Amino acid sequence: MKKLDKESVIGISALLVHAANIDEIYSDHEKNLVKDFIKSYLNKENPEEILKKAESVENDSNQLLNYTNIIKQNNNEIKKDIIEHLWKVIISDNSVDQYESNLMRRICGLIYFPDKESAEIKLRLLNSK
Repeated sequence: MKKLDKESVIGISALLVHAANIDEIYSDHEKNLVKDFIKSYLNKENPEEILKKAESVENDSNQLLNYTNIIKQNNNEIKKDIIEHLWKVIISDNSVDQYESNLMRRICGLIYFPDKESAEIKLRLLNSK
């Protein structure tokens, strides 16, 4: 299942960083969740380095489309995994604001991922906390 190249992982990690930054609090816990995502796809790379690259990509770009186009090209299993990682980052601070919910709706629309499935993932993660 886990098939993303390094550039894709950097781009998607930048999207995770973007999701983490939406509430203007980018915690160590959120950074660790992004590193978990990186490790799940690139276990031979240094997650710290990839995270730094992802943070600089996120700083340089306000274009969500750059990131979502990478995701859109993958199968549903990978999309589902990415949506799950996004929700983990968003709910890590135990609150989901309207901007975070809006971001997830926009991402799901852009990558053709069903809102209902996204909501089920969110609920499952909230219930497992």
